[in-house]
Amino acid sequence: MIIVVLAALSGAIAVAAGAFGAHGAIGSAAEWLKTGAQYQLVHVVAALVAVRMETRGPAWLFVVGAAIFALTLYAMALGAPRWFGAITPIGGALLIGGWLWLAWSASRP
Repeated sequence: MIIVVLAALSGAIAVAAGAFGAHGAIGSAAEWLKTGAQYQLVHVVAALVAVRMETRGPAWLFVVGAAIFALTLYAMALGAPRWFGAITPIGGALLIGGWLWLAWSASRP
């Protein structure tokens, strides 16, 4: 199932980014890498739980939202223009949407 594959790859990227943030980057770059990795890893787990609950919509929002959120932070940490930070909240909005959708799905009989 493609969503599980993407979640697993997302987890691998998050671990690599977090490790680089902890050991190879300094200043704002280190913080961006750590923040991106933290959000990405949390939402990998959330996506896998959503798949297990058979709620694929929230799972997709978690994977896509985490990718947009984290990858824009990673890009800035690696030298992309600061305006990339304006894209980051789009990922955050998708993550919030995923949580709300998951809550709605779980509340239905």
